[in-house]
Amino acid sequence: MKTCNILLSAVATIVTLTGMIPCEATESDGVRAGSLELNKSITRRVYEEGLSQGRFEVPYSADFVGHGGRTTFTHADGMAEAKGWRKAFPNLNITVDKQVAERDLVAVRWTARGTNTGAGNGIPATGRAVQVTGTTLFRMADGRIAEEWTCADSLGLMKQLGLSPTPAAPPTAENSAAPGAP
Repeated sequence: MKTCNILLSAVATIVTLTGMIPCEATESDGVRAGSLELNKSITRRVYEEGLSQGRFEVPYSADFVGHGGRTTFTHADGMAEAKGWRKAFPNLNITVDKQVAERDLVAVRWTARGTNTGAGNGIPATGRAVQVTGTTLFRMADGRIAEEWTCADSLGLMKQLGLSPTPAAPPTAENSAAPGAP
């Protein structure tokens, strides 16, 4: 038993020092905890530095593709939208509520808070304070953001701003009768 433990310890040390991946594991299975933490710190910067402070220096890959709803967007499009949110909500503050990382993916659950005192992204200034939550999944490549998928409560945002269309009033007994009915 003692020999087996020594052998396992030696193999673990060699794997750690050389970066070799044991058995039939693939490279993606062998992502080190340090890489996961680096990926999480890079994606956290999107919110804490970029959207909350207006410092847009997070590394993105040259072939970045973003996904929002049914559309895709480039890095330039994404930066223009982020700057639009900063214009519409100059005091925008986004907190990272939860992050989970696995292989080359990082999932981020976030909460955005701010007061709409400016115009941006097609939203006029309303003076209203809002709180919106969302989730973004990032794919990382070589320490850069290569792809992202974002889902946020856009309808909730529009309702809080007073900009969502008001549904038609339900018919009343007086006006629900068909034309020409007695």
